[in-house]
Amino acid sequence: QVQLVESGGGLVQPGDSLRLSCAASGRTFSTYAMGWFRRAPGKEREFVAALSRSGGSTNYADSVKGRFTISRDNAKNTVYLQMNSLNPEDTAVYYCAAAKHYGLALSVGEYGYWGQGTQVTVSS
Repeated sequence: QVQLVESGGGLVQPGDSLRLSCAASGRTFSTYAMGWFRRAPGKEREFVAALSRSGGSTNYADSVKGRFTISRDNAKNTVYLQMNSLNPEDTAVYYCAAAKHYGLALSVGEYGYWGQGTQVTVSS
């Protein structure tokens, strides 16, 4: 079992940066593949980024590739999402998720644990 709590969301202007954090409970954080998803108003939850257990492998949605970076600190039981060059299309509730997975988990169904979400709003 793992519990996830996101933080770091807020209101920013286009072109700004933001870093989301996701703190995980428990002593087995390093055994989980981690991911970030988002749900924009009126849309389905979509994949943003994924990270392997060791942090050595990553995958990104095309819409965020080159702008977002996912990383983890297993000593702190925390996964991060650094978001640069934000634009209004990035406005959404962002969710952290954990999966008992040996590689990268890229779909919603592969994740068994979810945080409550943090709102990111990009607006001028």
